[in-house]
Amino acid sequence: MKKNFLRVLSAVLCLSILATCFMFPVSAEETVATGTTPTRISVVFNGDASTQRGITWYTAEKTTSKVEIAGIDGTLNTTCTIKYDDVFEWEGKYVHKALVSDLTPGTVYLYRVGDGTEFSEVGRFVTDDKNDSFDFIAIADIQAGNQENFNRGARVVENAFKTMPTAEFMVNLGDFTDDSTNEEWDYYDNAMKDINRNTTLAPIAGNHDGLGVEDWFKNMFNLDVSESVQTSDGVNYSYDYGNVHFAVLNTNDILAISIAQLKWLENDMNSTDKDWKVVLMHKSPYSLGKDAKWPDALYLQKALTRVIDKCNVDLVLSGHDHQYLRTKPLKGNAVDEDGAVYVLSGTAGAKRYEIRTFLANHFLKTDFIDALTIQRSGGNYWDGEDWDQQNEANIGGIFNTISVSGGSLTFNSYVVSDYATDEEGNIIDVNEVPTVTCHDSFTLTKPVGENEITFTGDNTTSELEYTLSIVPSFLGLASYAIIEWLPKFLIMVPALLESVIVYDVF
Repeated sequence: MKKNFLRVLSAVLCLSILATCFMFPVSAEETVATGTTPTRISVVFNGDASTQRGITWYTAEKTTSKVEIAGIDGTLNTTCTIKYDDVFEWEGKYVHKALVSDLTPGTVYLYRVGDGTEFSEVGRFVTDDKNDSFDFIAIADIQAGNQENFNRGARVVENAFKTMPTAEFMVNLGDFTDDSTNEEWDYYDNAMKDINRNTTLAPIAGNHDGLGVEDWFKNMFNLDVSESVQTSDGVNYSYDYGNVHFAVLNTNDILAISIAQLKWLENDMNSTDKDWKVVLMHKSPYSLGKDAKWPDALYLQKALTRVIDKCNVDLVLSGHDHQYLRTKPLKGNAVDEDGAVYVLSGTAGAKRYEIRTFLANHFLKTDFIDALTIQRSGGNYWDGEDWDQQNEANIGGIFNTISVSGGSLTFNSYVVSDYATDEEGNIIDVNEVPTVTCHDSFTLTKPVGENEITFTGDNTTSELEYTLSIVPSFLGLASYAIIEWLPKFLIMVPALLESVIVYDVF
């Protein structure tokens, strides 16, 4: 019922917005971009997904904050509650945040932000109707440093929403930019502003969004930080949507994940009776990309997966290593039909990693792999025996679509072909229609109504508790590095050297 409604809605939405946005009380003068023009607009999950949203925007000058919410007919909503944070300066710009509450479940809303005189263009979002049937999109690692590559990433995401127009929100698994500078966030906004303004985002902190650029991630999005173990280099949080519980991890936390955050995850997953449990994170426990050879990846593979196993998580989505890899169901670091499926989600961007074959059976057993796609020319997928299988359709940016319906979860992954370029690498036609190819698909099924709540306590971490966990967390990571990682790395060194000398791949 809900999907049929949204399909009809998606067909008339453009006309609806054009026809109804002018029902907002607006100035008769044409809007001109000024220092008070809202930029970097985002709507994110913050609290109850059926009744609340967190909104953020930036301005070049300090202004007041104003959010207007309307129904799909353009009539202003006067029953919702809007709470504004104080406007603050960050890296030469001003940050505005608002929490919108008392929304109606299963409702499409129009909104705009500004200072009461100048407003943004109208955007939209839909609230969760708590039904057990919905669709969403997942991407990772646009991680660009110039406008052209941000535009390439946006092209991939645009095709994601064309492929799944019923998607109710988008997960971004991190590395929004390359260096998290004002210039790059403006490039990102230029490319993604229309997409971000018209959906709800579940953002995940990547290492390029957190490590060494403290507070950027927290200041870019208005997330619920009440249970985050710390917020300087990312935010861990959770939300329910339909019959799924999502836990978002911050893998910048003490280089990978702290003991405090592992405890938070276990309590969080045990505090839900939703049918599906999904973990969203940036760094991947299982990969054959360039970052899989370091101690933090092995630590996640050993320490984090124990909690995931214990809490009966169904699906783990990650980014970071710029290739697509799906494992078989794993539990106890072994193939087990009762375990979680791990998906390294591929990159929506132009930066793509080769297979590091020297990692195979050292840091990742090949019999764990169910699908592997490398998004570049040369050997770009594995058929179970040969690393160098070639399929031109695999060359491009990747997006993923996920459909949940009761006890069924269907995951499809697509490659969007790159622009055609001339001999100098210049794009021939920015308006060319890309080829969109489904390169992997799987469905998980399970009985519903079987999960039980086993934790009902306080799941916040005090500053003292977190501080006291820092040394044990470092020692835990160090012990893995010395006892487990170093022997594996030393055994792998000859194959690694051969890869560097012969293929120039490290």
